[in-house]
Amino acid sequence: MAARTGDELYDWKRAALIVGAALAPDVDLLFRFVDGRNHHNNETHSIGAAILAGALAAVVLRALHFARAGALAFATSVSWTTHVVLDYLNRDTNPPIGLMALWPLSADHYKVPWPIFLDIGRKLDGETLVRNLVAAAWEGVLLVPLLWAALRYRSLRLTGE
Repeated sequence: MAARTGDELYDWKRAALIVGAALAPDVDLLFRFVDGRNHHNNETHSIGAAILAGALAAVVLRALHFARAGALAFATSVSWTTHVVLDYLNRDTNPPIGLMALWPLSADHYKVPWPIFLDIGRKLDGETLVRNLVAAAWEGVLLVPLLWAALRYRSLRLTGE
């Protein structure tokens, strides 16, 4: 097994930061366990939260003397925003319907009129698990080809073809 280079470790850390930022808006699901209310799709599912996440990443990455901290902070905001956009495109049957996409400018909930993704249940039972697996499979059918195209484009760009 070959030793890991500094660049490979840096790529792993960068990927973990970006994937973590894409998943982070769902931290609001944990708030339900605190007070029993549905906080999902509120402030954390907004452009404002994405900007705050990028600003926080910039401060932390610069303090840690991370190479290309500004670019990674921007990638953090974009990654967070992709979660907001994808949730905006799903079917939502759990009140409040929609998400606070424009927080802190607006507390209104917004929802696309023609969803392309299926509803995700928020209960811990067998029926919800099956429904969520079907929804995840549908998301994979739609998004994996886009991921493949992006990776292919990156590969071609890096090799100069």
